[in-house]
Amino acid sequence: MSLSLYAATIPSYRQILGAVSGLLHKAQAFCAEKGIEAPEIIQARLASDMLPFAYQVKSTAVHSLGAIEGVRRGVFSPDMTPPPDTFAALEGRVAAALSALETIEPSEVESFVGRDMRFEAGNRRLEFAAEDFLLSFSVPNFYFHAATAYDILRWKGVQIGKRDFMGRMRLKG
Repeated sequence: MSLSLYAATIPSYRQILGAVSGLLHKAQAFCAEKGIEAPEIIQARLASDMLPFAYQVKSTAVHSLGAIEGVRRGVFSPDMTPPPDTFAALEGRVAAALSALETIEPSEVESFVGRDMRFEAGNRRLEFAAEDFLLSFSVPNFYFHAATAYDILRWKGVQIGKRDFMGRMRLKG
């Protein structure tokens, strides 16, 4: 059995975005329980030269739905808009990406195979086939940002574990 481009991307995007949504709920509950102001988590960074939690969450939407939208246009550029600055706004961004991903048909994603795709950031240009852009650029970025958001919450003391990161697995039956 061959694996389709759709199967290699969209279901995993949805799985991990669902998990990120759950992480946001746990972070918000943690803040309420501990009397912590939300910006302490939302603006938290693992290192001074890394971007904050809010950026990491935003980037899970950018490298899932945003990547698909980029392939549709034939070009993807980094989203330079400021990340949402409240838990509700972060949840809204994730929910919107999840909702849009649920409407994508497998046939559309399969039609991307072999299509020219370009990454543009400032003067930097990288040329890809669409499937290579998704699988070698956006999917790794997607997981990097999801894992970094998870790591920030663990570092701040939110009681989460691997199952919280993995989300709802796609079990047989």
